[in-house]
Amino acid sequence: MENFKNTLNSNLLKSEVLGKILFPSSIINDKISELGNRITEDYSGKDLILISVLRGGVIFVTDLARKIDIDLTIDFMSISSYHGIHQTSTGIVKITKDLEDSIEGKDVIIVEDIIDTGLTISYLLRNLKSRYPGSIEICTLLDRNVRRIANINIKYIGFSIGEEYVVGYGLDYKQKYRNLDSIYELKLDMVKKDIEHLQNKPVET
Repeated sequence: MENFKNTLNSNLLKSEVLGKILFPSSIINDKISELGNRITEDYSGKDLILISVLRGGVIFVTDLARKIDIDLTIDFMSISSYHGIHQTSTGIVKITKDLEDSIEGKDVIIVEDIIDTGLTISYLLRNLKSRYPGSIEICTLLDRNVRRIANINIKYIGFSIGEEYVVGYGLDYKQKYRNLDSIYELKLDMVKKDIEHLQNKPVET
């Protein structure tokens, strides 16, 4: 009975928070297969390493790696990034977990769940380029270029989005909903309730 109540409460909370599905799981899977095929062709014969930024990019990089049909390695970084409203990064970054291995001479792809202003990824690019990789590119599942501030080149893009606040497939709201297999729009009234908490607050991505 207790488990039933917990499930019921969880479903009610989701109905209050989640809006429409922007990208269903089947569409996400198709797009990841497409990206994996492109990367396989582009990096054949190269020493490829995928670098994922914890926590949001974990699900994406795991699924993407399985669609890349060449040898590769995966490493992780964790950062604390100050965000303003609507998931917008301010670019103020602190590395809280660094890479385990050297990337010198390797062909690097930074794998992100979402890029908006580009300030955080711009910082990571500068940091990683100072470690002398053979090459470095960016792959993001979601590109919110309407907020772009930094001048960056994203080679691999899954989907472009607008001002929507999104959750699911690694993207969170208060660290929840990362496990949803589709990407949902968060109901705007829920964002407004917590807007003061989202502004200038350090969060792990």
